[in-house]
Amino acid sequence: VELAESGGGSVQSGGSLRVSCTASGFRYSAYCMAWWRRRNPDEEREPVGHILGDGSATYADSVKGRFTISRDNAKNTLYLQMNSLKPEDTATYYCVAGESNGRECGEYEYEYTYWGQGTQVTVSS
Repeated sequence: VELAESGGGSVQSGGSLRVSCTASGFRYSAYCMAWWRRRNPDEEREPVGHILGDGSATYADSVKGRFTISRDNAKNTLYLQMNSLKPEDTATYYCVAGESNGRECGEYEYEYTYWGQGTQVTVSS
């Protein structure tokens, strides 16, 4: 199993960035996919949002209206489009996969089986 993130980088406040995640080694279309982030090394990871196999997505309040999660099941790829970025969005972003019952995705770390290595996003003021 592999989850490989790409597309991180540095951007100024108010700018946009898209990160991607290519998955392999499991039945991608049947899994919940999610983005989590860790803002500081001494902080816990926090959920950004998740998406079911049918494309329905849910977001954390902190990013709602600014971030969009999408997936391409034909390409086994997950996307995170980040608009109106703020300095507090600076974090390492992780692509995550967890088994799905088809109706909802998990809200806790332990509910996700596979994790990528993470990609750094830095937003300067």
